[in-house]
Amino acid sequence: MNSAVFTSLIPVILFIALGFYVGQRGWIRAAAVKDLANLVFMVLTPALLFRTMSTVRIQDLDFGPVGIYFVAFGIVYAATLALQGFNTLAAARALANTFSNTLMIGVPLVGLVFGDAGLVTLFTLISVHSLILLTAATVVFELAAAREHAAADGGGGGAHQPLWRTVLQAMRNGIVHPVPLPIIAGLLFAQTGLVVPQVVDKPLLLLGQALGPIALLLVGVTLAFTRVGRHFRAAMRIALVKCVAHPLVLAALGWALGLSGLPLAVMIVAASLPVGANVFLFAQRYGVAEDEVTASVAVSTALGLVTMPVVILAVTRWVVAAP
Repeated sequence: MNSAVFTSLIPVILFIALGFYVGQRGWIRAAAVKDLANLVFMVLTPALLFRTMSTVRIQDLDFGPVGIYFVAFGIVYAATLALQGFNTLAAARALANTFSNTLMIGVPLVGLVFGDAGLVTLFTLISVHSLILLTAATVVFELAAAREHAAADGGGGGAHQPLWRTVLQAMRNGIVHPVPLPIIAGLLFAQTGLVVPQVVDKPLLLLGQALGPIALLLVGVTLAFTRVGRHFRAAMRIALVKCVAHPLVLAALGWALGLSGLPLAVMIVAASLPVGANVFLFAQRYGVAEDEVTASVAVSTALGLVTMPVVILAVTRWVVAAP
């Protein structure tokens, strides 16, 4: 098992390292990174998500570990706010502490280590990951921002969009998105009992197979263009919470509830993933900790290359193999 785990992890590390080298050499320009990201999100990702979920029956999905994942998220998120105060800076750090890079790193990693069964579990999480986490984060950010504006105005009211409208907009953005939509479409198709025609299935297969290598190369390229600088300390604190504390909280919850098996293992690995890029979008939108969050994405990715193998070895030995 250990040998199989390392064999699966080596391509992940090599592809990220190769992407970093390509970026350092200037073979891909910084301006092209966004275009490559669009290729991954708009073309390769929907193909893999739809094809994988198009044969899955809803009754076969296990939502228990997914629920535990969000409980762990709530614990870490609330603890961050409790320790650092209720403000937009703490909200940005709390989201960075809990929002995983489930797509760019999680999909190829879980696919290599756990196969299609692991991907189905991960996609079950991904289908609601952004919707729940980003909606919750929107509420916290809006309330914190309103509190800060009220304090700055001396208690006077400002002309802000109603909270309910902001939350509804966040929920819509979480559903009408190139990640959850193909998952939902694939699941709905699977319930019909039909089979994807070969003339469609083959191109989807080829596109899906391209996702892992290109996504990991893109992670490495992005790291090459990221400057950490004076934000290293703050970024390392976030990285340690994200890559170490978050999966430990989830594993403790699973242990307390007497759970084990592949679905829980995948959730623990998902919690150990580095900070996802969506956190930067929130930091940018609210104008807080943008450089710190950018640095945390890079530092947590580098740290994850060390911590993720440890997490995977642990879950394959004590969670998947548990009676």
